[in-house]
Amino acid sequence: MRTTLLLAAGLMASLPALAQYPGDKPVTIVVPFAAGGPTDKVARDLAEALRKPLGATLIIENVGGVGGTLGANKVAKAAPDGYTLLLHHIGLATAPSLYRSLPYKTLEDFEYLGLVNEVPMTLIGRPTLPANSYGDLAKWLEANKGKINLANAGVGSASHLCGLLFQQTIKIDMTTVPYKGTAPAMNDLLGGQVDIMCDQTTNTTSQIEAGKVKAYAVMSSKRLTSGALAKLPTADESGVKGFNLAIWHGLYAPKGTPKAVVDKVNAALRVALKDADFHKRQEALGAVIVNDARVGTAEHKKFVEAEINKLGPVIKAAGQYAD
Repeated sequence: MRTTLLLAAGLMASLPALAQYPGDKPVTIVVPFAAGGPTDKVARDLAEALRKPLGATLIIENVGGVGGTLGANKVAKAAPDGYTLLLHHIGLATAPSLYRSLPYKTLEDFEYLGLVNEVPMTLIGRPTLPANSYGDLAKWLEANKGKINLANAGVGSASHLCGLLFQQTIKIDMTTVPYKGTAPAMNDLLGGQVDIMCDQTTNTTSQIEAGKVKAYAVMSSKRLTSGALAKLPTADESGVKGFNLAIWHGLYAPKGTPKAVVDKVNAALRVALKDADFHKRQEALGAVIVNDARVGTAEHKKFVEAEINKLGPVIKAAGQYAD
């Protein structure tokens, strides 16, 4: 009886705190990648859109390393009170197959708060590459087998996954050159030290529009509609049949975060995803805001589980693992 009374008293004491969440305490959104990268850009735009509907000051904390694993683990181990959230991309679904041992369980250690956006990938090349269209590039790749350098932002990154899928689809092996982030990979591409890269529009759009890289295709099922990206054919149109990859971003909290807090963050997210300025900023980067059932918590989790099941065999077939 005494135990029951104590539990009831504890629950009653927590109710005011839940009702006042977030109160005057800032909410931290952990980005498991370096500042200035594509996921960081999405997080900062989202934080601005979330600020008013959530009624909180939002702080972005970049915890990069091990393909997003360090940042994700920090949130998985954080206090489940709603004050530490995670903004992660498709890497959350690829990590279970890519890493031999993870310090967290993707489907068990997080509360799923809703999907945010989907970002198409673009295939780009160094400015001195002789190919000016995908048709030219296909011929160049065939003629230079064994000598092609394919850059990515590191093992577990979106560009790493895209590179794996691209090589498997066209059946040409390339020398993969991993970097510690998108920025150094892009710098070496611009400098001609590597040949091609497949990366998110959030990172490549400005370089494409400035004419600093060769742009060959958007790796999505439909053409994009904004700026220079509208001129790019899809991979399917270019002859890379069946290739369709979008890098999605979702919002998460530590497992055990009270339902009242989860519901409040999800409600705020739904408002933020309709924010005109957020739409404008994301559209300029080629990102598409999610407006379907996956904004809901249950459907978000179902979607990630389906992605794990879909992408796992691709990664295992490539035989590229990280310790």
